[in-house]
Amino acid sequence: PLMIRIRQFTYQVAGAIAVSIALLVAVMLWRGGYGAESMAMMAIGLAVSTIPEGLPAALTVALAIGMRRMADHNVIIRKLVAVEGLGSCTFVCSDKTGTLTVNELTIREVVLPNGSVYKITGEGVAPGGEVLGDRIDSLRTLCITGMLANESHLDYSGGEWVSDGDIVDVAFLVLAKKLGLSLTEHRNSYRQLDLIPYESERAFGGSVNLEQEQPHLYVKGSPEKLLTMCNWMECDDGPQLIDPQLIERQFESLAQRGYRVLALAHRPAINGDALSQLGEMIFLGMVGMIDPVRPEAKSAIARCRHGGIDVSMITGDHPATARAIAAELGLCDPKDRVVTGPMIRQATEEGANAMDELIHSSRVFARIEPRQKEQIVETLMRRGHFVAVTGDGVNDAPAMRRANTGVAMGKRGTDVAKETADLIITDDNFASIVSGIDQGRIVYNNIRKVIALLIATGFSALLLFFCTAFAGLPMPLTAVQLLWLNLVANGLQDVALAFEPKEGGELDQPPRSPTQPIFDARIIQHVLITGTVMGLLAFAVFAYQIKVGSSIEDARNLTLLLMVLFGNIHALSSRSETRSIFSMPFFSNLFLAAAVPFAQFVHIAAMYTPGLSDVLQIKPVTFSQWLTLAGVALILLVVEEIHKWWLRHRHGRVARARHAHSSI
Repeated sequence: PLMIRIRQFTYQVAGAIAVSIALLVAVMLWRGGYGAESMAMMAIGLAVSTIPEGLPAALTVALAIGMRRMADHNVIIRKLVAVEGLGSCTFVCSDKTGTLTVNELTIREVVLPNGSVYKITGEGVAPGGEVLGDRIDSLRTLCITGMLANESHLDYSGGEWVSDGDIVDVAFLVLAKKLGLSLTEHRNSYRQLDLIPYESERAFGGSVNLEQEQPHLYVKGSPEKLLTMCNWMECDDGPQLIDPQLIERQFESLAQRGYRVLALAHRPAINGDALSQLGEMIFLGMVGMIDPVRPEAKSAIARCRHGGIDVSMITGDHPATARAIAAELGLCDPKDRVVTGPMIRQATEEGANAMDELIHSSRVFARIEPRQKEQIVETLMRRGHFVAVTGDGVNDAPAMRRANTGVAMGKRGTDVAKETADLIITDDNFASIVSGIDQGRIVYNNIRKVIALLIATGFSALLLFFCTAFAGLPMPLTAVQLLWLNLVANGLQDVALAFEPKEGGELDQPPRSPTQPIFDARIIQHVLITGTVMGLLAFAVFAYQIKVGSSIEDARNLTLLLMVLFGNIHALSSRSETRSIFSMPFFSNLFLAAAVPFAQFVHIAAMYTPGLSDVLQIKPVTFSQWLTLAGVALILLVVEEIHKWWLRHRHGRVARARHAHSSI
C-alpha cells in the first residue's frame, strides 16, 4: 500500500513542480528585466529546493523506527514496507489454533458408540490427571489407535515433559499416558509397516502396524470423513452395524460445546495397500479436545472493530465448533451462519457475485480447504479491502502470498510460511497483530507529517518567487541561498519528525480507504494554508525592505532568516495534524527538540563564518531584527493553531453525527 501511494505521490509532485517552474519562467519573461543565466540558476535552485529529496531518507528512517517498535511488540518484519502495510489493512483473516487460542489441545471428553462418556482431567502436555468413568478398559483400543496413528513424540527430559509434533497427535499420547499405557512398549510391540500422513485435504491420517503377526490399519480424522469409511461400530458385545444418526448426534453434542472433535477407527488383518483398505472399518469412538481461547484475544478483536477493521476466523474445524469459539471471542452471535467449504464450492460455481455475497456477510469460516482460503482473500480484495492473512502451515502459504500482508506464526509456523510472510509474530498471539496495526498507523501518520512539512516549505518558496516576479522585483533568494534553505530548514527536521511517538487514539480512527492517496485533501489543505502564509509573509518582508531602500543583499539576508524561522516553527507544529502544539510534551521527541534549535544555530553561525557567509551572501543581524522576524514567524503558529482547532471542531461534529446515526 505504501509503495503504491508513494509512487503516485512522486508523479504528482514531479509534474506540479515542473509546471510551476515553467510558469514562473514564463512570468519572468513576460515581466522582463531578468537575465537568462539568472533565470536558469533560479529554476535549477528552485527545483532542487522544492523537490522533497529528503523524503526517501525520512521514509526509510520512519519504517526502520516502526520496525524496531514492532519488534518490542513481538512482531518481526521481513520486508521493510510491511511496517506500514499492516497498519493499512481493513480486514484480518485469522487462523484459529494458536492465534486466537493458546495452542494447547487437551482431550477433555471421550464418547464411545455404546454411549459411554469419559471425562479427562489435567492440562497441557504433562500427563497429570485422570480418566473418569465406568469400565475404563473399554478405552484401550481407542487409545492404542490414537497412539499408533501418530507422528509425534512425548518424552520426559530435564525434569519436564517435552513434546514434538502436531498438537493433536501429542494430545493422544498424553491421553495414553493418563490411561497408564507405555508409549515405547506399544510402539515396539505394534511395529509400524506403513504410514498415511495427515493432510488437510484428506482430513485423516493413519498407520499400518503389525499386531499378532497381522497388519492392522489404525485411522484418526474428522468424524464426517471416517463415517464414510466405517460399516461397523464397536459395542459392548463386539462390532455391530454402524448407526450414523447416533454417531452424528454424539458428534453435534461435542461440537456445539466448542470441542474440536476427532474420530478413530481401525480395521484388523488388512491385505495390500493401506489407502485401498479404507472401507469396512470399525468405528471406535470420538474425542472432544479443547484449546482454550487466549484471554487477550477477545479484547484485541474488539479493538480492531473499534478501529474499523473487520476480523474473520478461518479454520478447518467443524462449523459448530467454529461457531462456539467465535461466539466466545465476540466474532459472531451463537446463531449466526458459518460458511463452510461446500458452500464456497457452490458459490464459486454460481459466479463472482454469489461469492461476494457469501463472503461479505460472514465472519466465521469452517471446514475450509487451502485453495478456498485463498479464494476468500481474493474475494475480499476484489471488494476493495486491504487484507492481512495469518497462517502457520505450508497450506496457508498461497493465501498469505495472495494477501496484501502475510503474517506467519513464529513459534509453530513452518519454514515455508515464514519465508512467504511479510512479517512474523514471535508469540503466535492475535493481540500482537493488533499492536502491529497500531504501530503501522503511527508510521504512516509520521510519513504524512514529513510529506506535509516538505511540500509546504517548497510551496512557500514557489509562492515567494511568483509574488516577486509579478511585482517586478528582483529574485528574493539566490540559487545558493535556496539550496542552503533546503538544507537548514528541512535537512534534519524532516528526519527528526520520523521519530515522532504515537499521539494516542490511532485505533480509534477508521482505516484509510484503499483508494485514498497519501497526498489527500487534508495535506493539500495544510500545504495551501501554511505555504501561503509563509510565502506571502516572506514576500511582504522582502518587498518592504526593498521599498525602504535596503540593498538587495540585506533584503535577501532577512528573507532567508525568516524562511529558516518558518521552517523551525512549521517543524514543531507538524508533530500533529490536529493536536495543538501546546498539548504535546516538547521533549517526547528528543531528536526534533534538538534538531530545531540546532538548525537555527547553524544558520546564525553561518552568518559569522568567513567564507561561508560570503558564498551564501548573508551577514549577522541585530537582536531586534531577529526578534522582529521571530514575531512575524509566530503568525504562522497562530494560523496553524486556528486551522487545527477548526479540524478538531469539524471532526467532533462528524463523530457525533456518526454516533447519532448508529444509535438510530
